Amino acid sequence: MAEAFKFELVSPERLLVSEEVQSVVIPGAEGEMTVLAKHAPVMTTIKPGVVTVKSASGQEERYVVFGGFADILPSGCTLLAESATSVKDIDRAELTRRIQEAREDVADAKDDEAKTRAEAFLAQLTTLEGALLPA
Repeated sequence: MAEAFKFELVSPERLLVSEEVQSVVIPGAEGEMTVLAKHAPVMTTIKPGVVTVKSASGQEERYVVFGGFADILPSGCTLLAESATSVKDIDRAELTRRIQEAREDVADAKDDEAKTRAEAFLAQLTTLEGALLPA
């Protein structure tokens, strides 16, 4: 069995996870990262995606996050999400609303840099929608 470490997933609304886990897969800005015990220190931004948590008992839970950052240390990992919810609780209407807002942000962008950022966020959301809620 893999060595356990402390993982916390925090959103502005609540603490979603605070437990000993075997591994965590996070959607880092530069790509997915798997965090294990004694991981080298890293701080990364988080893009919209799915966090997969494998508990010390071996059970997996999945959470949808919308941005934030993760602080990874050899002793544990804390993910501070802009917004987070369990995949079991995901609401298709909420995801559709976020996608529509992102489309409006693209249309309302004042300059090329803002438009590029808005298009990237929209692409992340639509990818997430495809991964979570297949038609």
